[in-house]
Amino acid sequence: MTDQIPALRLEGIVKTFPGVRALDNVSFEVMPGEVHALMGENGAGKSTLMKVLGGIHDPDEGQIYIAEKPVVMTSPMQAKANGVVFIHQELSLADELSVAENIFLGELPRRSFGRVDWQTLYDATDAILKTLNVGFNARTRLGDLSIANQQMVEIARALTVDPRAVIFDEPTASLTDAEKVVLFKVIADLQSRGVGVIYISHRMEEIFKITDRISVLRDGQYRGTLNTAETNEEEVTHLMIGRKLDLSRNESHHEMGDVALEVRNLSCGELFEDVSFSVRRGEVLGFYGLVGAGRTEIAETIFGLRDPSSGQIFLNGEEVRIHSPQDAIRRGISLVPEDRKAQGLVLGMNCRDNMTLPQVDDMTAGPFVSDGAEVAIFDQYRDKLDIRTPGWRQLVGNLSGGNQQKIVIGKWLSMHPEVLIVDEPTRGIDVGSKSEIHNLIRELAAQGYAVIVISSEMPEVLHVSDRIVAMFSGKVMREFTSEEVTEDSLIQAISGISGDKVA
Repeated sequence: MTDQIPALRLEGIVKTFPGVRALDNVSFEVMPGEVHALMGENGAGKSTLMKVLGGIHDPDEGQIYIAEKPVVMTSPMQAKANGVVFIHQELSLADELSVAENIFLGELPRRSFGRVDWQTLYDATDAILKTLNVGFNARTRLGDLSIANQQMVEIARALTVDPRAVIFDEPTASLTDAEKVVLFKVIADLQSRGVGVIYISHRMEEIFKITDRISVLRDGQYRGTLNTAETNEEEVTHLMIGRKLDLSRNESHHEMGDVALEVRNLSCGELFEDVSFSVRRGEVLGFYGLVGAGRTEIAETIFGLRDPSSGQIFLNGEEVRIHSPQDAIRRGISLVPEDRKAQGLVLGMNCRDNMTLPQVDDMTAGPFVSDGAEVAIFDQYRDKLDIRTPGWRQLVGNLSGGNQQKIVIGKWLSMHPEVLIVDEPTRGIDVGSKSEIHNLIRELAAQGYAVIVISSEMPEVLHVSDRIVAMFSGKVMREFTSEEVTEDSLIQAISGISGDKVA
């Protein structure tokens, strides 16, 4: 690749925001036909660098080159015109429009008098969708698709032009294993056409599977580039965070208390059936299974977001009826939801107000909210969770994904729940922040909290859990202790191959 001209090159990029030097003399390049990973902790500068490339932010210093020709990016449309296409982590689609209209938005084919050429639009869209092997067509209303299929529509947008470089930002966050295979085939096809691919992800297994080189940012600075075939996860992690991580299984031992939460024969329509389990104070109970196994729906039912069709819920040995989240919160149950943006945050509010939102009523004096009490709570959990923000006045929508997730976790921890349910606690979070959150979960258990962790990542559920409930198609297939579980037995259980349940 050294004799080739880079498809895309950024040199000496500097970008400063009030109180923050987000990028400090950063250089980066991707070669034609290369898959180049861009890695770093949340807040390292990855998103800012890509926004500079995409014309959303003007750099204070530095230059962008396309095939060694200097260009100025003033808008996302100009970036696309220059052959740079983004596949964003956060979907930017219109639910009420068709798949075809979303894919060609702003570039709809026209007939005479400006009329849309619908047949050409649908034919072009169906041709693209065929290459992605998806189960919907051009006329499908986007809002009727699952989040995973909406992500595939986002990916289809990149195939409407002849790109020089395509940037994938956490593209597999909402995809099933089968959809990931399709995505990786799309990336391989782009490679074969000589397109440079920038791949931003926190998933190490993907990075080592599909990339050629890995470049690392830390604290807004370029830290180096490694050949993927010549490095390992430990070296990359050290470059990202400057320290080693504990990636071992959970082998912690501390005394557990009485059963805090027990569920008996709980069912919710066709979502899950006859589910029973318990979690003790001082214990982390992990839930593991494939997409659609019913894990999230169980959490939502316990938290009062869904009404069970049958079954019982017990708190501290007493049967309870939970009809709403307010009931759950009042009884000491908190839920960190799977989708932080749709369910966990108000993006237009600042960090402090998001973190204290559930307890505003407890901090009022007459008609006024105590600013001092709110700031004290925010400061406590900002330090505890290492939330990177210039201050509490920062809008949550301007934070990185990992720091947004930490705000949600801090919000519920500040309620001091007896039972904490955490659904996908580290989705979209870098390895350094993952380690901090894993350690926090273990610390909470050691302090006597009863913690339920729902995760799609096997290393995560193995690392934090004392026991693991394996689910398949809405049913509990098997329950494991941390001592007896193996990766093979866990995979078999979530695939519907179950032995006898282990008490």
